[in-house]
Amino acid sequence: MDQPTKQDTTRRRFVFVLVNDFTLLSFAGAVDALRIANRAAGRELYEWTLMGEGGEAIASSVGASFNVDSDLEELRRDDTVILCSGVRVQSNCSPKLLNWLRRESRRGVHIAGLCTASYIMARAGLLSQKRATIHWENHDSFTEEFDDVDLTKRIFVIDGNRMTAAGGTASMDLMLKLIAQQQGEEVANIVADQQIYTSIRTDRDSQRLSVPTRIGVRHPKLSEVIQRMEANIEEPISPSVLASEVGMSTRQLERLFRRYLNRSPKRYYMELRLQKARNLLMQTDMSVINVALACGFSSPSHFSKCYRSHYDTTPYRERGSQSGASAEI
Repeated sequence: MDQPTKQDTTRRRFVFVLVNDFTLLSFAGAVDALRIANRAAGRELYEWTLMGEGGEAIASSVGASFNVDSDLEELRRDDTVILCSGVRVQSNCSPKLLNWLRRESRRGVHIAGLCTASYIMARAGLLSQKRATIHWENHDSFTEEFDDVDLTKRIFVIDGNRMTAAGGTASMDLMLKLIAQQQGEEVANIVADQQIYTSIRTDRDSQRLSVPTRIGVRHPKLSEVIQRMEANIEEPISPSVLASEVGMSTRQLERLFRRYLNRSPKRYYMELRLQKARNLLMQTDMSVINVALACGFSSPSHFSKCYRSHYDTTPYRERGSQSGASAEI
């Protein structure tokens, strides 16, 4: 974006493009930051408009619908597009929307994507050779489909005139960053205070809670083993090697997992792999065989057996029942 300034007298326009099933929290946090910035400054620093394909009301993922101001139309060169999406992003990614994004990007418009909108931007070719982020539940499927994007697990990323935020309250962090760049830190801090947002995060912060916080256990070696498991899904590491890498015996590792997680290391690792497999089945068009390979299963029959044991359905039935829906918030 623009270089930081202490006071910017230019009134900037943000164009929020709502996509069916968009995540309400991400949209609301972003647009409200602009409203509060205007109030804090006592003048209109920002204006905004809502657009949506067809120009008709767009439903959010909670069911509430929003009337938009217009269909997808030509923008001003100094506009900033904020693309808002959520669940079922693949089926809501229309050719008309993709072509509109490509056309506007060629005109130099700044474009941001909230929550799963990074997927739409990537489909339009706007993130090629760019750094980006997406909601953590969509990270695996995105990586499989777009290997030309430098995908991170940061809460937001700004790379030139492309911006992405991971969803939820990350949209507020992105907007606070933009407000600070354009209007100064003081205005951004006032906005954060008004939003009761006491800890502004930066683009160096990661999306997910730390392993100890997520599992409710603060044991350094257990956390380290789980981090290694999460980083090695496609080529699983044996419990004996994991134990050796953190300086303990296999028996000690077994006792550690039983004590704190009530399952064996092998079982916990299997659950991680199956969770990734489920995300890929629901969020991509990858074949079941390729999903199995991506999750460390050399045999499709073994994959299907493990999947059915854990989820009480087969991978094929899972894909058919979900119809491409994803589980992101």
